[in-house]
Amino acid sequence: MGRAFEYRKARKLKRWGNMARTFTKLGKEIEIAVKAAGPDPGGNTRLRVLIQNAKAANMPKENVERAIKRAVSKDTADYKEMVYEGYAPFGIAMIIETATDNSTRTVANVRSYFNKAGGSLGTTGSVDFMFDHKCVFKITKVEGIDLDELELELIDCGVDEVFADENEIVIYGSFEAYGKIQKYIEDHNYELISGEFERIPLDTKEVTDEQRASIEKLIEKFEEDDDVTNVFHNMKESETDGAE
Repeated sequence: MGRAFEYRKARKLKRWGNMARTFTKLGKEIEIAVKAAGPDPGGNTRLRVLIQNAKAANMPKENVERAIKRAVSKDTADYKEMVYEGYAPFGIAMIIETATDNSTRTVANVRSYFNKAGGSLGTTGSVDFMFDHKCVFKITKVEGIDLDELELELIDCGVDEVFADENEIVIYGSFEAYGKIQKYIEDHNYELISGEFERIPLDTKEVTDEQRASIEKLIEKFEEDDDVTNVFHNMKESETDGAE
């Protein structure tokens, strides 16, 4: 098993444990996808996956429909995806992904969170090189499937790791491979659970329990902000966090 597997195993996926926040995040992503390629899932590949993501998160169908309607309305604000890079205390690199209708407000908030925690907002590219930008798909595990064979078939699509996780199959590939992998999954009639993007740290940094508590407070501050969609860092997870 490679680095993506270890990353997923170690990482406690709690960023969107709050259901209301999850729905807000998905709603914004749906609006962005609709404005980019239209409201018809049949002709909008990104929207198709986001609808599946919403289903996996138990987001009510009417919430999805409202997000699509908002996107086609001329009265709604345009959300833009903005990425900020910086350092938390103790030299921990962080990437903050946002979807905002007011980038001035968002960057001011992000800078404030960093400063108050003793960290600093960096410039574009200041920590991005410390992470691999990956796409990750989850499909329903099929009885008798040969994972090695599936991985071999998907290599040409840009996939670099395939592994089973309970009743799911997790597929990691390069950021640019998203469309090809989605097409393969759909063409071969696999049941798609979700498709997302992750930034996997190339290396992780050890911290003390006290330092970890300080950094986690900063992460929570970011996640409480409605403009923030994802927070990635290179802090090594504790053994407690790795327990599923």
